[in-house]
Amino acid sequence: MNKRIILTASFFGLVAVVLGAFGAHGLEGKISEDHLETWDTAVEYQFYHTVALLFLATFSRAKNTYIRFSFVTFTLGILLFSGSLYLLSTHAITDFGAPSIIGPITPIGGLCFILGWLGLFIATIKNKG
Repeated sequence: MNKRIILTASFFGLVAVVLGAFGAHGLEGKISEDHLETWDTAVEYQFYHTVALLFLATFSRAKNTYIRFSFVTFTLGILLFSGSLYLLSTHAITDFGAPSIIGPITPIGGLCFILGWLGLFIATIKNKG
């Protein structure tokens, strides 16, 4: 069990629940349906990768470089992918961050997710247990 990974996943899970509820109850009628769908996508991907982080914690005894790599890239992916989608979804009501600047961050976060899954794949192949 890796305490740092579990604490990170717990935090991201907590935030995903709060942001999911906020999207469903606090943003309804304030942003467009398309932006609500984008918000929901951000919450979903945050949850998926929160669960992935919890799974990584099961590899903690291996002290595997690829597991650490997956931990970092999943964390960055959540921050960049989901974070940018949250900002893009609410830009009309917050005027925070120009879409032309934030928009290109989303695919970088997606690439982090892909790299995280690749790291987990390689860690599993290299695991001798």
